[in-house]
Amino acid sequence: MTLDRIAPALFVLLWSTGWIVAKYASPYADPLTFLSLRFTFAAALFFIITLLSRAAWPTTRAGWTHAVVSGVFLHGIYLGGVWWAIDQGVPASVSGLIAALQPLLTALAAPFLVGERLTGPQRLGILLGLAGLSLAILPGLLALDTALLKTAVIPLLINVVAMASVALGTIYQKRYLQTGDLRAIAALQYVGGFLVVMPLALWIEPLSIDWNLEFALAMGWSVLGLSLVSIMLLLYLIRRGQVSRAASLTYLVSPAVAIESWLFFGEALTVPMILGTLIVVVGVWLTNRKTPVIV
Repeated sequence: MTLDRIAPALFVLLWSTGWIVAKYASPYADPLTFLSLRFTFAAALFFIITLLSRAAWPTTRAGWTHAVVSGVFLHGIYLGGVWWAIDQGVPASVSGLIAALQPLLTALAAPFLVGERLTGPQRLGILLGLAGLSLAILPGLLALDTALLKTAVIPLLINVVAMASVALGTIYQKRYLQTGDLRAIAALQYVGGFLVVMPLALWIEPLSIDWNLEFALAMGWSVLGLSLVSIMLLLYLIRRGQVSRAASLTYLVSPAVAIESWLFFGEALTVPMILGTLIVVVGVWLTNRKTPVIV
């Protein structure tokens, strides 16, 4: 079984745990403080890997700049916004729904920014994915308390900004970082993420951390499972396939988060959520399947 075949499923499984870790780590550290440490460890890890493997660093100033800027979008604004919003009370299912709008935004922007063209099946797959997510998540949205919605307006808006940021970062990555060693690029991207979250943490957070086993477990998984393995898979998928196809995998993340929330936190797993997940799977398959070339 080749990496091309297993990478999408593995990425979805790993990436979906990011919402679980955000909720799990919330009682033990401020979100931006946690991410500042995570990005520091991740950057150091990738720098060591790059040096030991003698991977090539970017050869131009523009190459270094593009790597850092892409990290600002993919890590700093995106993860910073999502983690802060969840810490402020936005339910994981709602945050997942917002994040799942990214493929639609990416697919709409890709033709203008990187010249990709969507096929008919890809368009249908995007629509099915959005419909399936709506079916899976809408009952939970309708059940939210009105008071909670009022207090969560700003965190919800921040979550939307984060979604737009990862869509822009994905396209930016595809346009400016098609060459270069992924290990070196990843190291610089975490520097970019740090440059966003650390100043914000110093500004709005008391930098509180509860140094216990739970915090250590959350940090360990965040650095190794998410920042190392899943990000390398994402960069690999972006480089190997179309932007819209790589982005469409996030359609599966939201249902995966719902299932994991049910397993770990006892959140309800409803019939609409199960049916919506099946529709999402069909939509992702349509968007990612390779269309034969007619000569």
